Amino acid sequence: MTVLEEAWTVKELFVYPNEYIYWSIQIVMYPFMTGLVAGAFVLSSLYHLFGIRQLKEIARFSLVFSFALLMVAPLPLLFHLLKPERNFYIFMTPHFSSAIAAFGVVLFVYGSIVASELWFLYRKHLVETSSKLKNQLNKTPAEKIRYGVSTVLTLGAFDISEATLRQDERAVKILAGVGVPIACFLHGYAGFIFGSVKANALWMTPLMPVIFIMSAVVSGVALCMLTYIMAMEIKKIMASRKRPPFEHPTLEEIRGEEKYEIGITSKYLLFFMIFSLSLELLDLVFRGYTAVKSWDILRSVIYGKDFINIFLLQYTLGNLFPFILLLIPRLTIRRVVGALVLVIFGVFMMRWNVVIGGQSFSLTFSGYMHYHLPLIPRDLNTFKEGLTGALFILGLPFVLFWVLSRIFPVFDLKESPR
Repeated sequence: MTVLEEAWTVKELFVYPNEYIYWSIQIVMYPFMTGLVAGAFVLSSLYHLFGIRQLKEIARFSLVFSFALLMVAPLPLLFHLLKPERNFYIFMTPHFSSAIAAFGVVLFVYGSIVASELWFLYRKHLVETSSKLKNQLNKTPAEKIRYGVSTVLTLGAFDISEATLRQDERAVKILAGVGVPIACFLHGYAGFIFGSVKANALWMTPLMPVIFIMSAVVSGVALCMLTYIMAMEIKKIMASRKRPPFEHPTLEEIRGEEKYEIGITSKYLLFFMIFSLSLELLDLVFRGYTAVKSWDILRSVIYGKDFINIFLLQYTLGNLFPFILLLIPRLTIRRVVGALVLVIFGVFMMRWNVVIGGQSFSLTFSGYMHYHLPLIPRDLNTFKEGLTGALFILGLPFVLFWVLSRIFPVFDLKESPR
């Protein structure tokens, strides 16, 4: 029987026969996707919890996007498992001494919090939509579906009096306050998984959970900004053609709102980037200063084998360049888009360097392993564990977000749930 990992593992020098790159691209995608979830929720909470009104539009946008990302976040693990149909066992027999099993419970609780916050935030819109379509004659098939979905999602709560709406606002704020630490714990747990592996010298550091959390916020905020810009560009095209319902707001109003929201959010992104990069560099300096027994092999990996991935792709291209682009005065949307793409790429490379780089050296400390990503799927396994599977995971949240946007008015500047 052949070992699946032989398809992408190349060994060099002295490596044990049973050593391979077991954690492949899907284990890179897993902390990357959960980080996007946490970052998007933190961005939405800047308005809902801390009351930063300048971020009102993008915060509402980010909350819906966070829910779309959340539904995809566990999928990389299911792709990687040989028996994914057994995943529900962690709910039937909870085992909190296992970090992986505890994560399933945390993910379920966090998903319930985000779904509840969405419901309270958009309940008025759902009630108004259901009431409007209820008495409408000759409904189209799309309107019938919209009426049914809106009516079901109201959960029978049709009261939209001022007192009830104030209670909804308080509920949103409470849920945002509870959700922020759970969102951080959700992704910090991924860093905890790696940081607690004593057998791996690269992963064993108490800073790993904190580094994962801060980089998660950076990637989530960057992706929300990038998606928001894409949505606003579509609105510009529709407004320029004067197609309903884009006759109002006007093209100039859309352009002004986009520039204002992105300008404000960029400042918070810079703030988070400073903390994230500082923690990563602190960890690197700490490792070099302490110089434990495994430092020789780590140094050969960090400054030798993975020098391009770490210092050129992650730090220079993914951190330094976008930081400079965002600091230059007279920020333009094109420059922001370039910076955001580089930021997301830099966080992805950080995940790649941790997951793949941590497995690249042998436990003999005298050999190395190289990972070759399967580009063309030859069977189901190489699809799940290859480039095609990773792109599928990355693209699925955008499809789900589009579906959710048909239910919740995330694109309409004029319409507001409050």
